[in-house]
Amino acid sequence: MKLKVLDHQKTKSQKPAEVKRSWHLVDAQGQVLGRLASQVTLLLMGKHKPSYTPHVDGGDYVVVVNAASVKVTGKKETDKIYYRHSGYLGGLKQQTLGEIRAKYPERLIEKAVYNMLPKNKLRSRRMKRLKVYAGADHKHESQLKGAR
Repeated sequence: MKLKVLDHQKTKSQKPAEVKRSWHLVDAQGQVLGRLASQVTLLLMGKHKPSYTPHVDGGDYVVVVNAASVKVTGKKETDKIYYRHSGYLGGLKQQTLGEIRAKYPERLIEKAVYNMLPKNKLRSRRMKRLKVYAGADHKHESQLKGAR
């Protein structure tokens, strides 16, 4: 017995040329870092759209403001350590979350979102659409007004 598949039952796969991007403004004032990063990740990937296709970069632009006032729970401000390595012997560097927040508050959100995105070739393209600002001022007013 052969099943007949109707045209309206086929799954629609989005093409890269069909992608329509919009702009989202996210205020990080008082939000918890991990929860904020997961929401931003969904917007960058395009999972909030009904036309989501895993292999197509169909996400939107995201502007995050007030990154300096994002919250963390527990003792992460002093206990969470970020590591990086220069590639040379003895080149391991470490900074606590508090030290990074004092010098580069935007990097907290960028690192959290980067590590939540899938580890594939689309990750760098998606990160280019993330704009993070420490304060309330940003230079994307015209794009946000056009998207509304």
